Amino acid sequence: MKIMTLNTHAWQEEHQMDKIKQLADFINEQDFHVIALQEVNQSMAGDLVPESELSHYYSSEEVVIRHDNYAYLLQKELNQAYYWTWVPVHVGFAKYDEGLAILSKTPITDVISEYVSQIRDYDNYRTRKILGIQTSTEGKDIWFVNGHYGWWNDEEPFRGQWDQTERILTVHKQGPMFIMGDFNNVAEIRDEGYDYVISKGWHDLYVSAEVRDEGATVVKAIAGWENNKKPLRIDYIFSSKPVQVTSSTVMMNGVNGAVVSDHFGVAAEFHL
Repeated sequence: MKIMTLNTHAWQEEHQMDKIKQLADFINEQDFHVIALQEVNQSMAGDLVPESELSHYYSSEEVVIRHDNYAYLLQKELNQAYYWTWVPVHVGFAKYDEGLAILSKTPITDVISEYVSQIRDYDNYRTRKILGIQTSTEGKDIWFVNGHYGWWNDEEPFRGQWDQTERILTVHKQGPMFIMGDFNNVAEIRDEGYDYVISKGWHDLYVSAEVRDEGATVVKAIAGWENNKKPLRIDYIFSSKPVQVTSSTVMMNGVNGAVVSDHFGVAAEFHL
């Protein structure tokens, strides 16, 4: 099985439609089973997509999909080959519904969408949620969870968000579970978010991989990391149980796929 996570930086990129097409071509080429996407935006005042046009869409709550929804356009470029879901989290860049999306090759059988932040003000970018899907593959029901978390020392700190994540996911962890996304916590900084996740028994597929690269997904100064001057590994795929990981590879970085965002993606290939 091969899965990928990517912070898309949607509608903040030049030549955005070209980049959506490039991402779709790469997904088709790699044949990912599940893709988790963050910063998946749509205009707050755009035209609505009729329900009849929402092919393979699984709704987790009362959600309005607009014609420039990044995940909707990506799924169309994928010739509707993926099942998908999307949930808005907060206002992004002052004019978008910013949210989380998951695409799956196999049908979605269940969805969870829950707040993990104490702040729940839609106008506040510190408002955070997780989005998860259950799907069946290789004869097993598996949960894939997507998150875009805050910083360790922020006024809405990562630790509380992760504790809430653990509480939400406890009832779903009997079988295999993967959580992936933009964690905004650097792997090499000790005693902060990365170590906290590992201390809770989660397994970093990058560390478990038989073959892996340098792992960095942010290589320049970006929003939230304005003073950054070095490569950062802040996008992850974690598993609730040990799995045999063949490879962990940075994607959409100009070497493995085109650059389509201010983040690179991370892909992991593994056996359950």
